[in-house]
Amino acid sequence: MFTFFNQFDTLSNAQVTLKITEKVQGNDVFLPFYYYDIYENSTGDLIGKISIRIGNNYHAYYNGHIGYEIDKAYRGHHYSYYAILLVLTVARAHHMHTLNITCKVSNKASRKIIEMTQATFKEISKIPTDCFFYRENIEDYCIYVLNL
Repeated sequence: MFTFFNQFDTLSNAQVTLKITEKVQGNDVFLPFYYYDIYENSTGDLIGKISIRIGNNYHAYYNGHIGYEIDKAYRGHHYSYYAILLVLTVARAHHMHTLNITCKVSNKASRKIIEMTQATFKEISKIPTDCFFYRENIEDYCIYVLNL
């Protein structure tokens, strides 16, 4: 049974606050993860979501350890970058030393955000047919590695 840390239920910096919405134990395919709502601090508006997956397995290479989405009206302000910085503390507390961060090749905005974290570009990869999120005609993914 995976042990979640309650001290990470709320995380905040000058730009955003993350509030936990779910902690999922995971299984052989899905890693345990923390799932947060992202709030913009100056307005208190709910602007998106972010998750941090803890551990490593075959699927994490392609799916990555961090997933995020920012609502369309709030894009262009680097909020996902500030949220990523916060969840890195969770990964470190779980003794993770590297994270895979991935995105579709066509997602230029996410690529810029990932590069802001100082993650190193590793490769553009096809998603293997045995990967849990594979589907026919799935776009290639950019794979980045972030050293903690």
